[in-house]
Amino acid sequence: MAKSERYLDLPLEEVIGDRFSRYSKYIIQERALPDARDGLKPVQRRILYAMYNEGNTADKPYRKAAKTVGNVIGNYHPHGDSSVYEAMVRMSQEWKVREQLIDMHGNNGSVDGDPPAAMRYTEARLSAISAELMRDLDKGTVDYIPNFDDSIEEPVVLPAMFPNLLVNGSTGISAGYATDIPPHHLPEIIDGITLLMQKPHTSLDELLEIIKGPDFPTGGIVQGSNGIRQAYETGKGKIVVRGRTAIEETRGGRKQIVITEIPYEVVKASLVKKMDEIRFDKKVDGIAEVRDDTDRTGMRIVVELKKEADPEAILHYLFKNTDLQVTYHFNMVAIHNKTPKLMGLLDLMQAYIDHQKQVFTRRSQFELKKAVDRAHIVEGLMKAVSILDEVIAVIRASKDKKDAKANLQSQFGFTEPQAEAIVTLQLYRLTNTDITTLQKEAEELEKQIAELKAILASEKKLISVIKKELNQIKKTFASPRRTEIRAEIEEIKINMDMLIASEDVRVTITKAGYVKRTSLRSYSASSQDGPGMKEGDRLLLSQEANTTDVVLLFTKRGSYLYVPVHSLPDIRWKDDGQHVANLVAIDADDEIIAAQIIREFAETKYLLFMTRAGMAKRSTLNLYQAQRYSKPLMALKLKEGDEVVRVLLTDGQQELFVATAFGYGLWFSEEDVSLVGQRAAGVKGINLKEGDYCIGAEAFGLEDSVEFLVATHRGAVKKMAITEFEKSSRAKRGVLMLRELKNNPHRLVGLKRVRSQDETFAIETAKGDMIAISPRDYRRADRYSNGSYAFDQHESGDALTLVRVIQ
Repeated sequence: MAKSERYLDLPLEEVIGDRFSRYSKYIIQERALPDARDGLKPVQRRILYAMYNEGNTADKPYRKAAKTVGNVIGNYHPHGDSSVYEAMVRMSQEWKVREQLIDMHGNNGSVDGDPPAAMRYTEARLSAISAELMRDLDKGTVDYIPNFDDSIEEPVVLPAMFPNLLVNGSTGISAGYATDIPPHHLPEIIDGITLLMQKPHTSLDELLEIIKGPDFPTGGIVQGSNGIRQAYETGKGKIVVRGRTAIEETRGGRKQIVITEIPYEVVKASLVKKMDEIRFDKKVDGIAEVRDDTDRTGMRIVVELKKEADPEAILHYLFKNTDLQVTYHFNMVAIHNKTPKLMGLLDLMQAYIDHQKQVFTRRSQFELKKAVDRAHIVEGLMKAVSILDEVIAVIRASKDKKDAKANLQSQFGFTEPQAEAIVTLQLYRLTNTDITTLQKEAEELEKQIAELKAILASEKKLISVIKKELNQIKKTFASPRRTEIRAEIEEIKINMDMLIASEDVRVTITKAGYVKRTSLRSYSASSQDGPGMKEGDRLLLSQEANTTDVVLLFTKRGSYLYVPVHSLPDIRWKDDGQHVANLVAIDADDEIIAAQIIREFAETKYLLFMTRAGMAKRSTLNLYQAQRYSKPLMALKLKEGDEVVRVLLTDGQQELFVATAFGYGLWFSEEDVSLVGQRAAGVKGINLKEGDYCIGAEAFGLEDSVEFLVATHRGAVKKMAITEFEKSSRAKRGVLMLRELKNNPHRLVGLKRVRSQDETFAIETAKGDMIAISPRDYRRADRYSNGSYAFDQHESGDALTLVRVIQ
């Protein structure tokens, strides 16, 4: 055939589809999913069969694992040695399988996730229970197929005298399918199968009275009987698995959490590391130390607590935020009739029962044929002994063995097998006692044949035999249940207040968004030097607070960040803070304009917002209490182009004074701003001229002597009393508090309430210069003056941008 004729002209999608379907079928049937009958994947079955075939059994010495791996690769499984060795190691790990199928000598890994030693160092043999998977393999119980190179044969499936799939479980991922079958308790599964064989119409509820749920090798506590029932009914479901814990009291009145069992498939070292990170990051103040005290006597992880810590609250936090509690998802997929199938508990058990019926039927047929053949030979031997002299004479007169057999058949009517047995008879068998031995054997064979025929004739008798052998395995290999089953899933309620150690700290927030908390000790030692900050940054808030308080950070775009004080990074007073974006994701084009420390989210406290467009919005403080704080939350709804300029915390009885850039001031009552929800936009606070905008607002009480400090872009500053204004209502224009100029009129850039004559204010210029001023240096002015110049704009060519209090 010409070379060109060997190429096929096919569409690419057809070729890829065909090749992928072949590949998918292979990895589904021959790699990743277990067989519903013996619960083994092909690589596992080949490892066990290779060890059995080589006599590497539980009653023999250990052999090098490398020898077994080489044997499996060379004869049955032509894949990588690492995949074979990993499968072999997993079957030996007591924290992975409920009943170990391989007994390994040496380092086979650990529950901490440590890798096993190389196969050249470890030794292995079959465990005692794995012999039950291959019992009667030589009695024609299962089919054999040629291996990959047709040199020898291997079994399609193992006889599996115990339900391995449910007892040891399985996990795997193939193309389009995955499986997660948990391990179960051997006695429960055998009792369930026995019931189902005796009563084929057994309901799932009847089975659940026997089979309580999974029994993980690592123990633990399973919660959720509804999830178990759903999984057993449909093949899919979920349960909660948590570690076994106890709270112990130590010397000095301290308490500690002791973990003695962890959830299935959880790496112990990772769990300990995660809990220690929680301690180190101070996500929970109350954990003094986390250590792993596990030794040869058993698992023991100790979480030592501080004296004032609440152990129940911390334990619930660990359940919620670590793998001390996990969700296990059932996905019971297995190969049944050469097809991947999602199977419930009844389906899996029935598949195993059908397999056992076939295995025991084929075993009985094999043993019946063997017994019938032997009975036939015994009959011939008994006849030969009774006419021994004639038989010997015929044999002696024959030319050779073939002739002797032919003569015996023709003269005495023996069959070919009988004649073969007679001519190969050893001389010692011609003693007087042999005839009685043969008669006794014949009787036993007759009884065995009748029994085997009865088994083959009656399914009830067949089930009785299967049940007897299963119960014998149960008796031999039974062990106590390790996992406790609880019907209800316990709701985890975390009271963060109970987890946070109460401590007074100094909270610092800068305009650029850098936050920190500082111990009062560090603050006292270094406060005279001022806080550490980036160059060009300035303080937005520096205030004493408690770790149980919350900081609300408000942004110009109408969002707020909910940041518990205890979650702020603990940084020395002299050092720079950490950007708030590390705690809460914030848009790059947004910026923080105000901060409030909240001790209690009371309904009698209010947040009042003023926007650049003159909108006022008031809401009760308790609306701003949040449970999740990983992202910015909406503080108020803004119109396009508007932004927040001031956020005030009030008691609901305050007076408000609002100022605009054009110099208008409006005094009205807080009660004029009606209460709205958290996401509302608010109402008009001040009526603005075209081009004008709100630059600030202050709250005050009528009983106070109220003064304000205002500054203009030209560097003028003046101090005014509230008595210069008349109280009005919201949404009015207000009155001017600057003298109008035709050329280069003053524009307000800042409004601050003077709380003490000893306060220090800062006015900042566009060039970044800062000038400190004191209210004491300024006399009260009326509304018709432009104040005194703090610096000369004309000489410097600069302009004021804002006024702030120096903290």
